[in-house]
Amino acid sequence: MSGPDRRHSTQVARDVDRILGNEASLPVLAAALLHDVGKIEAGLRTWGRVIATLSAKVAGRDAAKLWIKSSGFTRRVGLYLHHPEIGADMLERAGSDPLTVRWTEEHHRPADQWTLSTEITSALDAADND
Repeated sequence: MSGPDRRHSTQVARDVDRILGNEASLPVLAAALLHDVGKIEAGLRTWGRVIATLSAKVAGRDAAKLWIKSSGFTRRVGLYLHHPEIGADMLERAGSDPLTVRWTEEHHRPADQWTLSTEITSALDAADND
């Protein structure tokens, strides 16, 4: 992960630990630390990420599924926009706890689509989006 991504993930984990206290289990803290791990596959820096985010707003995330099958920068944009699914797959293959895998996959979905407890998801989301 890039330096800014590592700093962000570390801060998310610190905030989750502060919010949940003793309820911040290792899988929850791992979810805080690793929720964006799929971004490494895209290899985009700041301006590439800005372009990817704007592209998603214009074309939609469904179009990004097609971009993954292309090459070059377009492929990297598609990978970036699907980093939750890519990261979840990476973590699952590495044998991570199911909670960690699920939050990584779900963290950009609407709250009504989260499958973990409200207490945990509220803390993880608040820490990630402050």
